[in-house]
Amino acid sequence: MRPLLYLFFLASFLSFSQSSTTVDDKASILEVLAIQEKAWNNLDVELFMETYWKSDELIFYGSSGVTKGWQNTLERYKKSYPTKEHFGKLHLTSNEITKIDNGIYSVFGEYHLTRTVGNTKGIFMLVLKNIDGAWKIIADTSCKTE
Repeated sequence: MRPLLYLFFLASFLSFSQSSTTVDDKASILEVLAIQEKAWNNLDVELFMETYWKSDELIFYGSSGVTKGWQNTLERYKKSYPTKEHFGKLHLTSNEITKIDNGIYSVFGEYHLTRTVGNTKGIFMLVLKNIDGAWKIIADTSCKTE
């Protein structure tokens, strides 16, 4: 009887540990989105890009096609949003965060950009990976819906 009781407590502990790790991961991922939103609204595209994996393997799929690599993605943002009026005010909404594997999550959400050159909104799907203790976007698919 004692071994069964021990196994029950061990299984409960492991289940709780995994569950609280997932909660902690999701909170950390929401922090990444908060950093992005704040950086964007402060016109700081470099800080915004610090949330992305600084690698040639970073993939960004957008309305203008595929951009590969961190530097190319930075240049794409600078070209697409050349002025304060183009930046506008960003609001991100996370609709679902799902664990894919240990240290890898997908995030589905929406973005709303309020700006004097015309408002726009869309949807996104991010893949984030914990790299050296920090959550980084390794793939980004963003699509305008309006």
